[in-house]
Amino acid sequence: MHSQETSLFHLIKKPKVILEKNPLILLLHGYGSNEEDLFGFANELPDEAFIVSARAPYELQRMSHAWYAIYFDNVNGKFSDDAQAISSREKIVGFLDEIIKEYPVDESNVTLIGFSQGTILSYAVALSYPDKIKNVIALSGYVNEGILKEGFKQNDFSGLSFFCSHGTVDQVIPVDWARKSTEFLKDLNLDFVYKEYPVGHGVAPQNFFDLKNWLQERI
Repeated sequence: MHSQETSLFHLIKKPKVILEKNPLILLLHGYGSNEEDLFGFANELPDEAFIVSARAPYELQRMSHAWYAIYFDNVNGKFSDDAQAISSREKIVGFLDEIIKEYPVDESNVTLIGFSQGTILSYAVALSYPDKIKNVIALSGYVNEGILKEGFKQNDFSGLSFFCSHGTVDQVIPVDWARKSTEFLKDLNLDFVYKEYPVGHGVAPQNFFDLKNWLQERI
């Protein structure tokens, strides 16, 4: 699995309920974290899901990875390396193709679950390649239009659904950014649910309960 250029290091959890082809859930962690982070959720996710948790390609320090660099300077404040983010978007798409070849998963039933930077990439992959993704669970993130594939507005989004959530007191990614993203999804006529919880940059128990119920109905 790691010989190809696009390959990402990953963990897998096989489904408790084996089908001929199981739905796939791909977990994409946030900045400075790793593949172990969201994998803690795996036991709580639907029994029929084949779960893969990917490690982002850019190493910050040991066991700390990112999908793209975030820079801090006096002129621009905080800004993202969009070229790296686009490269990661393509790596994830290539990695998905590899998973579909390698494991007995249903390519027409793929869910992305992202947190923070992983959410920003989940939006980018799904909006750029909606034919590859069925569901997106977008936790504590936002849409960065700068990393979407050119001409994405022409895509057919009819098979795509989003569950988006954000903490109202998030100091890392302001809740306003998530609210703006829902306007963006609305303009594209996308099927989405948006919820807020009285927490910071994290996933509240109620949030997890809601996303699990949402997913169970769609997987």
